[in-house]
Amino acid sequence: MGRRPVTVRLARWSAEHPWRAIALWVVFVAVCFVGGSAAGLNEATDEDQAIGEFGQAQLIVDSGGFDQPATENVLITARSGSLDQAAAKAAAQDAADRLRQVDGVASIGTPMPSRDGSALLLPITMSGDPGTAGDRVQPLRDTTAKVQDAHPQLRVEQVGGPSIDKALDDTLGKDFKRAELLSLPVTLAILIIAFGALIAAGVPVLLALSSVAAAMGLSTLASHLVPATDTTASVILLIGMAVGVDYSLFYVRREREERAKGRSGLDAVEIAAETSGHAVVVSGTAVIISMGGLLLAQDAIFSSLAVGSILVVAVAVIGSLTVLPALLAKLGRWVDRPRVPLLWRLTAPRNGQSARPRFWPAVLKPALRAPVATLLISVALLLALAAPALGMKLKFPGPEDVPRTTAAMQAYDRLTAAFPSNGTSHTVAVRAPAEQADRVRAALTDLAGRTAADPLFAPAEGDGPEIRVSADRRVSVLEVATPHASRSDEANRSLHELREDLVPATLGGIPGVEYAVGGGVAASEDYAAHIWAKLPIVAAFVLALTFLVMAWTFRSVVVALTSIVLNLLSAGAAYGLLVLVFQSDWAEGLLGFTSMDAIVTWLPLFLFVVLFGLSMDYHVFVVSRIREAVDRGMPNREAVAHGITSSAGVVTSAAVVMVAVFSIFATLSMIDFKQLGIGLAAAILLDATIIRAVVLPSVMTLLGDANWWAPRFMRRRRPVPAVEPPPAPAPELVGVR
Repeated sequence: MGRRPVTVRLARWSAEHPWRAIALWVVFVAVCFVGGSAAGLNEATDEDQAIGEFGQAQLIVDSGGFDQPATENVLITARSGSLDQAAAKAAAQDAADRLRQVDGVASIGTPMPSRDGSALLLPITMSGDPGTAGDRVQPLRDTTAKVQDAHPQLRVEQVGGPSIDKALDDTLGKDFKRAELLSLPVTLAILIIAFGALIAAGVPVLLALSSVAAAMGLSTLASHLVPATDTTASVILLIGMAVGVDYSLFYVRREREERAKGRSGLDAVEIAAETSGHAVVVSGTAVIISMGGLLLAQDAIFSSLAVGSILVVAVAVIGSLTVLPALLAKLGRWVDRPRVPLLWRLTAPRNGQSARPRFWPAVLKPALRAPVATLLISVALLLALAAPALGMKLKFPGPEDVPRTTAAMQAYDRLTAAFPSNGTSHTVAVRAPAEQADRVRAALTDLAGRTAADPLFAPAEGDGPEIRVSADRRVSVLEVATPHASRSDEANRSLHELREDLVPATLGGIPGVEYAVGGGVAASEDYAAHIWAKLPIVAAFVLALTFLVMAWTFRSVVVALTSIVLNLLSAGAAYGLLVLVFQSDWAEGLLGFTSMDAIVTWLPLFLFVVLFGLSMDYHVFVVSRIREAVDRGMPNREAVAHGITSSAGVVTSAAVVMVAVFSIFATLSMIDFKQLGIGLAAAILLDATIIRAVVLPSVMTLLGDANWWAPRFMRRRRPVPAVEPPPAPAPELVGVR
């Protein structure tokens, strides 16, 4: 007998020394978490995240060393009819007097009336770090509320960046708290239904949570090599729970099946390691490759997400090969305790096999009986679902996409209506030799004058354009406002008019000048162009390496090619569904959102790598069971039926967990998370049902023995797993031709 695979040797050592393996895992998780906390997080800077001309503008502004304190505004408007100017000025004076007494207020500006006389604006400059202004703004808001009580005939409200940040933080905090409270019980409930026993359901969750904790610490350490962003921890949790539960589910289900055949606990663990453990390693490698493709995007956000995801997947794989066999060996038959009576009878393995419902054999019949027709119909449906993706538009969400359930956003709408220059704006950043400062100022003044007469732009409020100049006179900045929403076609046209016409015309003749146009509209436009440029590169990398891994693992070029094609169909259908739901308004009432007529800019690239990686979990597991049956001499058609029906329970359970958790994201307030949740949930559902239960069996039935073709150099005698021959196919599948 040849040398056993490393997965088996690791599992056997862990099973024979369970307390040592468990202790080593606990120490590993603790060292990672504590070490990461001690090292501290290194966050990405503006320079790390500079993309396109927007990034260039941001770097020019940063080089000026401007003091950029946080600012707030007290907005005074009429509750109905026209504004009483005398009453408004009295309220503004009252607000100024009260706010001067509040800690955190650096200065109070002069009240400024709107052009149409409908509002009065009192600017406030806050002291301290602008980055923490949102945490310190509440005393100002409380004071403004007292002014409102003193002047009930008027509407007195506070609005500004810190107020909006606080409102969003409160909203998101409630959202995430609800998601966290729901996700863990939902996951446990589904696993209890899948296993019919509490301990068996708890083991996957325990491994997933410990993997996430270790990866959090490791990612903090890794941030000193690849700077982290504020989304890294959320993605580690999302991916870690998904793969951690999946890998444990595959492993525990197989170990239970083997024990039900009468094997000893150690033998059952070994066989689970040789079969499901091998599938976990291949699946984990595929996920790591997919997430590694994000590094090619050359983007600090995606690089951070890639590192975090790679670490949590690697930790989950290691845990499933070490501490999981130790836990199963130590628990023995206690893993099936305490039993949930009805559920246990439905899910308990019998004669070495999990109970099979009649649903999956019924689903498989068309694919086995008429593979060509089934394949053509199912692929045509998936392509039809994917077709809307050809019209996908990418944009960043703007202020108009933030829920209007908060007072801060309602006040923001009234502010931008009365003072359009306080809404969407473009940042014209200029760097030139100090001796050219006067020419730069004159050019920017000329630029402001040209935009004032253009309906695409909003004229400056007050005494004219405010041009900021750095202390060394080398950097000058002008904000050019537009009255249009940040995602509108008019806002995009105003950006292109600045970049292609007005800015070059006014600044182009200055010797040694360097300029760029930034701002929110520019960020959305430039990042979308960046994503479209990088998506083919990332996709090619992921496809090529995944093909090589699958070809070498299964010793089959055909299996590798079908894996790639099926995952592309799944991703394409998910893209199309996203466009159908979010680029139109028919689902607004159903899902509680306002259509932004676009997909969030970063989502297609992120969705592609995540789906491509996670869908490989199911594919590797199902194809491994089919290959296992073929190696035991079962004819191809029966092997396909056996592989899919025998894995249907675990794949369905894993998919239901993912779909349930991802669907919770669709209940969050922000459009980003709604699109992410719907995209992931729909893709996983499609992948685990239509792709794996209809398209895959149709393809493999149609190809027959050609499934396993490979060039001579790839062929080798495959070791036969130490598993008993699989039982005959379900009676309803016998004789299907």
